[in-house]
Amino acid sequence: MSGEALALVRLLQLASPTLPIGAYSYSQGLEWVIANGTVCDATSAERWIGDLLEHVIARGEAAVAWRLLSAAQDAEWTIYGQWNAWLRASRETAELRAETEQMGGSLIKLALDLELLDGSAREALTAFDPITLPGAYALSARGLGIATEPALIGYVWAWLENQIMASMKAVPLGQVAGQRLLHGLGARIPAVISTARSVSDDDVCSFAPGLALASAKHETQYTRLFRS
Repeated sequence: MSGEALALVRLLQLASPTLPIGAYSYSQGLEWVIANGTVCDATSAERWIGDLLEHVIARGEAAVAWRLLSAAQDAEWTIYGQWNAWLRASRETAELRAETEQMGGSLIKLALDLELLDGSAREALTAFDPITLPGAYALSARGLGIATEPALIGYVWAWLENQIMASMKAVPLGQVAGQRLLHGLGARIPAVISTARSVSDDDVCSFAPGLALASAKHETQYTRLFRS
């Protein structure tokens, strides 16, 4: 198997919903907007998820993930630590912060169990505790030999797939409707990647009051399927 083909296999593994880090247990406030009727069908689910993808993920989490991936690839640990801390500070609710820390910690444990991290990465870990999900993802991508751009595509795809899976469970939506959403919203990912790579450091942002309110409301939602 060629190096390029093997890197693709490793990327598929890293972005897989079967990765044992608990992604399936989070909706990022989506369950609350479903409960209050904002999202009630495939059209409204596409609008909500698409807005998050283009206006929140592109200039926020994906932009930070790009910087973390690049810093980890080049072993620029000071820069890596700054962006890992930025991501943690940008989480606007207890649930959103707990989510990235829990999933990040689980992914790092998996990476250590699979012996993906070299000495430099393991040494850096001691300075960045707790680690965020994109921080752990960047270290895992480095260990698996995945280049930064395809790694970022995989990260955004995994986020999108999880949001659509959550909407399929909670709206609920059918399998075909979910695939239509993946097909349509997935076509926006190249533009999201372009934005994440081109936005300046000073313009990386996480201003998303609707998402923050949905997450905060979800903390006290009476019945729920998801942790956040």
